[in-house]
Amino acid sequence: MAGFFLNISEGSQGFCWQPPVDVYRTPYGWVIKVELSGVRPGEIAIEREGSSLTVRGIRRDFVLEEGWSHHSMEISYSQFERTIQLPCNLLQARLSTDYREGMLLIHVDVEEEAS
Repeated sequence: MAGFFLNISEGSQGFCWQPPVDVYRTPYGWVIKVELSGVRPGEIAIEREGSSLTVRGIRRDFVLEEGWSHHSMEISYSQFERTIQLPCNLLQARLSTDYREGMLLIHVDVEEEAS
């Protein structure tokens, strides 16, 4: 899903929550699962640098209507950022994404280095 690979130039200021992440080792590389319930795919950006993969974006409250006020709020509606370190260089890795039921799956295919 090429829409996930946006070019964001802003820094880390203003980010106030970090989504939980699971990282799996696979025979071909890695799968990173990011919990992003309520985040629209167009509001997600993925960047890589060296061995770091950064997922950032924003979750907006789409239920709020004019005249409503909150009684209790536990869900974070704002910008988020999460950086994951992997034990490999990601610049040559092939990345692909899948977004299912509020979970962003990032497939990181890395070539084995020659011995």
